Amino acid sequence: MPYPSTFLPGPTGFGTSAARLFSELAGGHPAGRAPGCAPGPRSLRQPPLTFAFRPWVESMPPLYCPLTVRVNEALGEEVDDRLVEWAEGIGLHEGRIEQFRKAGFGRLAMLTHADLDDPDRVFLAAQMNAAWWACDDYYADETDLGADPALLAGRLALCMSALDAPPPADEFTAELDERLGADPVLVGLATAREHVARHSTPAQLARVNMTSFQMWVSWNAYGAWRQSGEPVEAWRYLAARQHDSFYTSMTLIDVCGGYEVPANLFYEERVHRAAMRAGTAAVIVNDLYSAIHEAEDELPDCNLVLLVAAERGCSLPEAAQRAVTLHNDLVAAFEADCHELRSLGSPELQQFLWGLGAWLGGGFEWHAGSGRYTLTAG
Repeated sequence: MPYPSTFLPGPTGFGTSAARLFSELAGGHPAGRAPGCAPGPRSLRQPPLTFAFRPWVESMPPLYCPLTVRVNEALGEEVDDRLVEWAEGIGLHEGRIEQFRKAGFGRLAMLTHADLDDPDRVFLAAQMNAAWWACDDYYADETDLGADPALLAGRLALCMSALDAPPPADEFTAELDERLGADPVLVGLATAREHVARHSTPAQLARVNMTSFQMWVSWNAYGAWRQSGEPVEAWRYLAARQHDSFYTSMTLIDVCGGYEVPANLFYEERVHRAAMRAGTAAVIVNDLYSAIHEAEDELPDCNLVLLVAAERGCSLPEAAQRAVTLHNDLVAAFEADCHELRSLGSPELQQFLWGLGAWLGGGFEWHAGSGRYTLTAG
């Protein structure tokens, strides 16, 4: 059943003198739907996005970011319950299911897809994100869970087959299917992909697949760097990180919303640039919140804060301040992009741009409260 949503009021307190209202992105247009696309959910109103400086750690500069649009804890809990049931059913996170629940991927989807109150649509986003994160934890990042840079490339090749099954190849296909069905991480990807397929057009599904593959190319770079032990410059990491960002998650915005930004518009250079800026800004927030945890890993993963600190010989708080500045510059540029893109006139695009901003605000909110992250300013 749909849950009533609470839309948060406009800005109050610190930083609100810098707030800017995006009234032109407030909605008012019906969601477009391509022929063959599954019927969309009941559309919630889209209140104006409010950009403001948001405090996160007392001793650190604030992050410039849209305010959180909607909080609906009951909806987030319902989706988290569904996620736990799904994970237990496929054997994912066995022995760690409570840690998985505390991460709150259902809450992440509730906060970032603020125009939805249909649990199945929110679950779609949460399930796909949880599947991507499982690949990251078990294959790329967490050595205590079996992540091994020497095995990463081969594992990610199977991830590609889990999302985009190759055509049958006689008896070799049976061996592939057996391997895909034996690993809960790969089963998680395949089942999440099937859920996306039920709600997307072929073009949208291909977009999700290809963006995942793009993300995994960057993971292979990180794995090679960890394996070789070579120093990694911050600029090199950031170049890879821009293709391994929450842009991947943001490709689900119109899928979950029941409409479609046509491919030739979605990939139009200015639209693509705006979406990539939003995704990169959102993932810098992730780097800020995960820096301490990642520094303690046996084989520390690449992280913008850690790399800047090592490269410049500065403290973690000083490096974090540089990351905050970069984040704020990217969000301000994204805000300007959205103003410029009004000229394209597509209602679907305007709804999607609003969704990108809502994702930024909700992602900030989730990182501040997720059980995955423990933060200190040092």
